[in-house]
Amino acid sequence: ELMTGYTMLRNGGVGNGGQPWVLRWSSRIRLTWLSFTLFIILVFFPLIAHYYLTTIDDADDAGKRIFGPRTGNELCEVKHVQDLCRIRESVSEELLQLEAKRQELNSEIAKLNLKIEACKKSIENAKQDLLQLKNVISQTEHSYKELMAQNQPKLSLPIRLLPDKDDATFPLPKSNRNCRLHNCFDYSRCPLTSGFPVYVYNSDDYPFGSSLDPLIKQAFEATVRTNVYVTENANIACVYIILVGEMQEPVMPKPTELEQQLHSLPYWRTDGHNHLIINLSRKSETQNFIYNISTGRAMIAQSTFYDAQYRPGFDIVVSPLVHAMSEPNFLEIPPQVPVKRKYLFSFQGEKIESLRSSLQEVRSFEEEIEGNAPADYDDRIITTLKAVQDSKLDFVLVEFTCKNQPKASLPTEWALCGERDDRLELLKLSTFALIITPGDTHLVISAGCTMRLFEALEVGAIPVVLGEQVQLPYNDVIRWNEAALIIPKPRITEVHFLLRSISDNDLLAMRRQGRFLWETYFSTSDNVFSTVLAIIRTRIQIPAAPIREEPAVEIPHRSGKAAGTDPNMADNGDLDLGPVETEPPYSSPKYLRNFTLTAMDIYRNWNSAPGPFHLFPYTPFDPVLPSEAKFLGSGTGFRPIGGGAGGSGKEFQAALGGNVPREQFTVVMLTYEREEVLMNSLERLNGLPYLNKVVVVWNSPKLPSEDLLWPDIGVPIMVVRTEKNSLNNRFLPWDEIDTEAILSIDDDAHLRHDEIMFGFRVWREARDRIVGFPGRYHAWDIPHQSWLYNSNYSCELSMVLTGAAFFHKYYAYLYSYVMPQAIRDMVDEYINCEDIAMNFLVSHLTRKPPIKVTSRWTFRCPGCPQALSHDDSHFHERHKCINFFVKVYGYMPLLYTQFRVDSVLFKTRLPHDKTKCFKFI
Repeated sequence: ELMTGYTMLRNGGVGNGGQPWVLRWSSRIRLTWLSFTLFIILVFFPLIAHYYLTTIDDADDAGKRIFGPRTGNELCEVKHVQDLCRIRESVSEELLQLEAKRQELNSEIAKLNLKIEACKKSIENAKQDLLQLKNVISQTEHSYKELMAQNQPKLSLPIRLLPDKDDATFPLPKSNRNCRLHNCFDYSRCPLTSGFPVYVYNSDDYPFGSSLDPLIKQAFEATVRTNVYVTENANIACVYIILVGEMQEPVMPKPTELEQQLHSLPYWRTDGHNHLIINLSRKSETQNFIYNISTGRAMIAQSTFYDAQYRPGFDIVVSPLVHAMSEPNFLEIPPQVPVKRKYLFSFQGEKIESLRSSLQEVRSFEEEIEGNAPADYDDRIITTLKAVQDSKLDFVLVEFTCKNQPKASLPTEWALCGERDDRLELLKLSTFALIITPGDTHLVISAGCTMRLFEALEVGAIPVVLGEQVQLPYNDVIRWNEAALIIPKPRITEVHFLLRSISDNDLLAMRRQGRFLWETYFSTSDNVFSTVLAIIRTRIQIPAAPIREEPAVEIPHRSGKAAGTDPNMADNGDLDLGPVETEPPYSSPKYLRNFTLTAMDIYRNWNSAPGPFHLFPYTPFDPVLPSEAKFLGSGTGFRPIGGGAGGSGKEFQAALGGNVPREQFTVVMLTYEREEVLMNSLERLNGLPYLNKVVVVWNSPKLPSEDLLWPDIGVPIMVVRTEKNSLNNRFLPWDEIDTEAILSIDDDAHLRHDEIMFGFRVWREARDRIVGFPGRYHAWDIPHQSWLYNSNYSCELSMVLTGAAFFHKYYAYLYSYVMPQAIRDMVDEYINCEDIAMNFLVSHLTRKPPIKVTSRWTFRCPGCPQALSHDDSHFHERHKCINFFVKVYGYMPLLYTQFRVDSVLFKTRLPHDKTKCFKFI
């Protein structure tokens, strides 16, 4: 084949079909050459033309420019081009006009948008005004319904009537023994609005004053100077008081001389009505020298009475004045636990029949033989008690013969043995203390019995009084069966069984009640004198004087700085704070039961610790709390019965909860020279619902900076100046606090509005408790046998710190004026532990633990200066405080709880027809 192709090529393609092949090949060559030529022309010709044109346009003579750009006028020389130019100018002018109209329309739209926003604001303001008017109308209707339900018009106090200087005399009863208030007391001198003025004679102005015991006289005078009822104006006095004992025997006046001196008192008015003769005893052998003295219509208060002398409901059996010029030492008082002590019961005494007293000398023969002589059970008592001791079934200690010389006593009375310290040491080891009443049944009470009772209550030994005829101190107002066992002497053989049958819980309750009675009515001269006055005032149904409030000395400050709204504080997310608060600040309702309560619940008030439901008008601290500091009676608004308002018809977000329809709270904020932190904290309160007022307790002697601008948060800010730097100032009952609810908060506390509102809701459901956020607890240190303070995270707590907590203003009075001074002194010494002291107080009174809300455990604000609580010594001091407070109270009042309150519906959106109730978990 190769050879054939070669041959054909040599022959010029001639051969078998050679001529057509050559033609085909030549046509292909021409096509290729044509394509190449066209490519060269299309590529190089534009390049050459471009170069040529560029060279011509670069000539220096503009007139020789053939292909350069032409001016508009030159182009417009052509007619159709001129038409196009006119069209362009017309379009440009129209575009300019349209742009001007667009800008004008945009300006009008902006103005209309501003008007729309203003209208929206006006609509919102109108809605708020309408809602406020609706609330005002609702509250007015509510008040009207309350008044209609009570059907009582508001009363104003009657005009006080002053008695005449010369009181009209009225006949004496047939016998002085028949004296009672209705026939021996002049009520006209004691109107309800008198305030119970008391005039006290100066004993030094009378001869018998030199015979008084110096300690009793000094203690009595010191008490009189500080009592709120004592007046120097004798013309308006309701009661006149004269101190006649205890007297010293060597210089004791004769009965006839003392009687003449009493009748010569300037306001005795022939019969001594409205007079009170006080004969205090500091010893067990106090004399009853008033027995043979004519006292007329005067009341008598002393520790020893015979039945022929004592007038029930008129005279007063008082406790002995042991601590005349000294306060009791709480560190020496034994704790109330353990419940059972070494001895089941104990008794030491000696009965001396041969002793004769001044009373025995004046008793007539007819008085001695009057009536049938009662059976003498003393021998049976001695035999029975010795048998119990010898049986060794229980450890008991009974001694009927004194090792040393017994104390002087009245006939048939069991004399005290040994010194007071020795007797107290024995009673500290005794669960019960036997008190055997005198064998003479005519002797209804003696100084020796009251001394035994005083010592038993002081150290926590439960008194067991053998003899039901005895008249114990203040017996007409105190329920002694709650703190002591009063057993008839014929039941002496059953005493051991009765004492063994009492449970530990009952023992602890009786011991605690006895401790309360001793601290309240027996312990000091102030308590004894105030108790005597309180008994008389209660008998004649005069309400107590209001307890004093702490006057707030305001520090001038400039306000006007508009407070911003912290988004972290105001943004509550999906949480609803409750119904909208649209009313201005208003105070809590006033307490209007001061008069009616005087005639009601006497026993309950006398026999209960000053707690939330035992109001405290009748204790010897005596002044009643002011109207806004009551748990009962205030704010219990009218609720219609049946369907409608309240109950299941209210959604959770539409009602604030609780039984007080309208209520606000006051923020009390303690601060010390931290102006920037304080201002930030105050600004965070801006817009907080139900806030009545902010009281800033300025605890520094250095005043705030004069150029400091205080924020305007929509409610008053009262800056109070204190006398000294003390953490106790946090709980002073300032007169500027007009609400029952107090939110105590530190100046560096960082709480959201919804948290505060939820805490307020919970407190309204438990007004007698401390309700707050940071929880703490106490723990028993087994190796050291002491109490510890613990701040670790735990599911169990016993305290809520008052750096962020709600409590009732009632507790501010009790903390500042009633709680033992030793606790407040401890707080001042360590500059610490005031929150622990408040938790002790509330738990002691209510026997309930505090309530913790939300899971928050700390509340310090980020970036704030470091607090004192971060110091190691802070916790050591709090350990010491807890142990000291336990000694003062005699037991550990704090109670554990695992209960925490979180609202489900606060975080859950439910339909209105389903949101009919809520619960706490």
